[in-house]
Amino acid sequence: MLYYLYEMQRLWAAPIQLMAEGAKVALNNPFNPLSHMPAGRIMGSAVDMVGHFTQRYGKPEWNIASTEIDGRKVAITIKTAIDRTYCDLIHFKRAAKRNDPKLLILAPLSGHFATLVRGTVEAMLPDHDVYVSDWRDSSMIPAVDGSFDLDDYIDYLVDFLHFLGPNTHVLAVCQPSVPALAATAIMSGWQDNCVPASLTMIGGPIDTRKSPTQVNKLAKEHSIDWFERHVVVDVPPPYPGALRKVYPGFIQLTNFIAMNFDKHVASYHELFQHLVQGDDDAADRKRAFYEEYRSVMDLPAEFYLQTVKVVFQDHALPKGEMVHRWHPVKTEKITDTAILCIEGELDDISGIGQTKAALDITPKLVDEKKMYHLQKGVGHYGVFNGGKWRREIAPKVKAFIRTHDRELNAGRDAAD
Repeated sequence: MLYYLYEMQRLWAAPIQLMAEGAKVALNNPFNPLSHMPAGRIMGSAVDMVGHFTQRYGKPEWNIASTEIDGRKVAITIKTAIDRTYCDLIHFKRAAKRNDPKLLILAPLSGHFATLVRGTVEAMLPDHDVYVSDWRDSSMIPAVDGSFDLDDYIDYLVDFLHFLGPNTHVLAVCQPSVPALAATAIMSGWQDNCVPASLTMIGGPIDTRKSPTQVNKLAKEHSIDWFERHVVVDVPPPYPGALRKVYPGFIQLTNFIAMNFDKHVASYHELFQHLVQGDDDAADRKRAFYEEYRSVMDLPAEFYLQTVKVVFQDHALPKGEMVHRWHPVKTEKITDTAILCIEGELDDISGIGQTKAALDITPKLVDEKKMYHLQKGVGHYGVFNGGKWRREIAPKVKAFIRTHDRELNAGRDAAD
């Protein structure tokens, strides 16, 4: 019923959105005298905001057409390397012949589209051969295509790593840190030569018992039955995934906004001021952020519920109790994959120490293959996007990858 009410609200808002867009065009028309008056600018800004609030945003474009390598502009072509039911593995192919490390960036399956890590991709492209997990909106996947849970997620990661081959590096942003570490442990136990050369985890909930956030506390306050009854719903027609059970993206977005409601109100007030003052560049940056932030997708119910139980309620991975397809996941099996854990000082999603816990549960990995970085002055989003990510965090990730790249190390050893 909740999803149907949401769709009804969206339909009711559609005429308002159209009227707001029409009024915006009229009020910003230079031939309209009002557009040159303070009152007109205020009215134009107000209807612009109304249009923004009532707009529904689909999957954003990547908008990455090129990168800069050694001062030269290099074209980027985005190609699908693997086409799976719930996720595509996409390749950001550079028009340049370089022997750079292969990097698999795991975008979170947590309500936003993979384009949320656009800034992560852009920063890594000049120095790496980049692949990204591009998750699909579950409302667009027919129910007859089957279910998808955390075990399936790990299977996808293993398949991607087998496709990419040995000496692949993995960068997991937030939620994928747990399945990425689990997949690494499983492949290490198999002595699989496609096990990641390095694993970088950014703001990941490895052990949510450490510095629990509001999100972590909510997961512990209710039973799995409660989550299934209150936040899992059927997708309504006419979506291709009609009757599939999902955790809707609009609920996740509502929760995220509610957590920092005062900050979002202040941010929207800044956007309004930028519009009134005619500061188009600042307004466009703010608007672009919120268009990305408000672009959400539905999650498979099985995956969502299993993640809540295994990761946030049972803490199965750090306690050594996680099971994948009836086989124990033993992180002590990891001996050859270098691990870098990165956290944000102001992260209100994954608290300080939660990602770092990965270093504590890999006792057989030598200290030379372990690294930790706490970034001052950034929250959850800023630890993988924005200025501090580009200037301070990304260079550390790049250096870590090159230090532990097997082919580069083999070349250095041969030269010595």
